[in-house]
Parts: sequence; structure tokens; C-alpha cells
Amino acid sequence: MSLKNSFTLMAQYNQWMNESVYSAASQLSPAELSEDVGAFFGSILGTLNHILVADIIWLQRFAQHPDRFSELSVVMAMPLPKKLDETLFDDIALLRDQRVKVDEAILAFANALSSEVLTTDLPFQNTAGMPHTKNFGQLIQHLFNHQTHHRGQITTLLSQRGVDVGATDLLELIPAL
Repeated sequence: MSLKNSFTLMAQYNQWMNESVYSAASQLSPAELSEDVGAFFGSILGTLNHILVADIIWLQRFAQHPDRFSELSVVMAMPLPKKLDETLFDDIALLRDQRVKVDEAILAFANALSSEVLTTDLPFQNTAGMPHTKNFGQLIQHLFNHQTHHRGQITTLLSQRGVDVGATDLLELIPAL
């Protein structure tokens, strides 16, 4: 499987898992969602916000690639978060609506990638303003890895509250031969 096809699969997995996580999280009350449970970003809602914040930051960087990726225009229209623990939405329904838009953009972006573009480098500044240049394909891999990492935390927190997210394995989306 090519790296491009792998990223398309990861974009599908991201979209599927976010739908599962948001459906499960929506079973909790606003107080339960925002309760500080000692996670990196405090609460389930804080962690869901963080994943979206990081996705927006990275996707806006990706849109600066020389290929521009018009598939990311919806994300470029969103305000750039100022910090990684920024709360974009206190309401799970509003957060979910924004998540759906970003996930659609990620899938369109993954479908637009070429094997050639994945070998290029992307200059960017981190949130502290420090300049970096890194391989574009590896940065996209980081995007997906970051999402999976924090969704794993959320599924644990939901499970601790008696909420079952259901199947979470990428294996569920890998086609049979």
C-alpha cells in the first residue's frame, strides 16, 4: 500500500472514530464532559477541543504547501487557535459540527495527495513562532498519530464512566482481499 493510500485509510478511520467518540461522549451531561479528570487537557471536552485545535493548526500549515490544497479552504476560513488548550466550543454539539467539517476536509485532502508531494518538505512555525522544516509526509503521519493518541485517552475516560465507544481498531476499515 502506498503512503497516499495509507493516509486515505487513516482519514477514513479518523472520521469513523470521531463519529463513534462524539456519539459516545454525547451520552454524558455537560458537567460530566467538562469535569477535570486529570487528563492532559483536563476533561473529555478539553481533550476533544485539543484534538480539533491541533488539527486546525496543522491543516492550516499544510494549506501553505506550494500545492496549496484547495480541499483545506474550509479549514483556512476558521480562526487560527492561539494555544493548544484553547476551548473552541463548550457545547459538544457545536464542537461536533466543527469536527465533521474538519474531518470532511481531511478526507478530501488525503484523497488529493500524490506520492510525489509526500516526499517534499514543508517549512512552518510552531505555536511558539520557532521555524522548522520537516518532511511533508511525516508531518501528515504526525497529524493522524496525534489524533489516535488523544482519542485513546478519551475512550479510556468514557469507558471509566460506563460509556462504550464500540470497536476502535483500524482493522475494522482495512478491506479484505
